[in-house]
Amino acid sequence: MGIVQVTVEVCNPGNPDKRWEGLFLVDTGSIDCMVPGNRLRSIGIEPRGKRTYELADGTEVAMDVGVAQIEFMGECIGSTVIFGKDDVEPILGVTALESVGIEVDPQNKRLKRLPAVRLKKFGGFGAKDSALIHPTQGFVG
Repeated sequence: MGIVQVTVEVCNPGNPDKRWEGLFLVDTGSIDCMVPGNRLRSIGIEPRGKRTYELADGTEVAMDVGVAQIEFMGECIGSTVIFGKDDVEPILGVTALESVGIEVDPQNKRLKRLPAVRLKKFGGFGAKDSALIHPTQGFVG
């Protein structure tokens, strides 16, 4: 598959007027989004903790993470963002894509909007006997 890129706006959820726009590499092998750390700090987003990530070569590395509002292709989501090095190429991870029902079309090397956001069934149960997770009651069904 070739390279797919998309213009993304990263916004401070506490002050949406503070934003940065960049061209992001779409990486379906990456769970979270990565943004140059200096760009996140310039819009007032600070690290809220660390998370350990496994790189493509199997190496594990602890990285600063925060929360941002991510906007692309007319969609807006809240997302975990990794504070990358200041010169890192920004990455749009698969969680952001799947959250709004967008997938990569490898044949045409572009993003494709699905007719609906996929809601996967829980644990391999059939539709008739599937369990639901209720926000206050736990498992239901």
